[in-house]
Amino acid sequence: MSTTTTTTTSTPTTPATGMTVTPHPGAGVEVRGVDLRHADAATFAEVRALFDHHGLVFLRDQQLSEADHIALAERFGTINVNRFFVRHPEHPEIAMVTKEPGQRLNVGGFWHTDHSYDLEPALGSVLVARELPTSGGDTQFLSTYDAFAVLPAHLQERLRGMRAVHSAKHAFGTTSSKIRQWIDPTFATENTDVADGLGAVTHPAVIRHPRSGREALFVNPSFTIRFEGMSVARSAPLLASVHARVLRSAGVANFRWEPGSVAIWDNRATWHNAKNDYRGQRREMHRITLDGCPLEAA
Repeated sequence: MSTTTTTTTSTPTTPATGMTVTPHPGAGVEVRGVDLRHADAATFAEVRALFDHHGLVFLRDQQLSEADHIALAERFGTINVNRFFVRHPEHPEIAMVTKEPGQRLNVGGFWHTDHSYDLEPALGSVLVARELPTSGGDTQFLSTYDAFAVLPAHLQERLRGMRAVHSAKHAFGTTSSKIRQWIDPTFATENTDVADGLGAVTHPAVIRHPRSGREALFVNPSFTIRFEGMSVARSAPLLASVHARVLRSAGVANFRWEPGSVAIWDNRATWHNAKNDYRGQRREMHRITLDGCPLEAA
């Protein structure tokens, strides 16, 4: 897996609001000097502009309550209540992304794009660290703007004319749930019957991002099952080749979580992967996902 950095500068910049913005190695930017609980309109506009341009914003030293988390997410858009993760008992808008010390499997431990299996894929996600292991548990991200840019020209041109089929059934349905519980009896997802009943959806393999206007790859290793007009078997070599090229050549950001860390990412512009390297320790994260819109081809 490549950890090549595609960022061309590491020089911090200071917008008019006074916060410090530093490119994060691999993808995205890290922002300091802002308290998201009390961000005024001008400060939030700066954060939103960074999100729209980079697709990935990391923040440190935040003190967000669950109510603050919800209020922040609502500034970005309408909250999408997750169908498959355990919900917070008092705040159902929040999905509990938890691994207990005795569990072997973790949630999100594979390269993916949240909700690409929805007819209108999620705008983004806001993830807050609540309890962390003493080491490990980082989340990796990569930019799908960069992912498309590193592909050879002939493959870019081919993908521009294709549509890809995405599904949740194989990931969250009854069969996959039984397999995961065979591996780890303590691992559970919710509403497997809902996943069983969900039909597959198609999206352009290369999108024109609805806010930035940039071209982005929109296939991912977890939820893209084939290309439209092609069988799973015929699609598999092409998908595998695309995924391998991306992971070999695009920059990968490794975000090390600390107490008070927040990551905000655009699901139309990123892949991510939660590392499962903290066996015997507890990790609890709170995630809110945001409604998106239909995607148009580049």
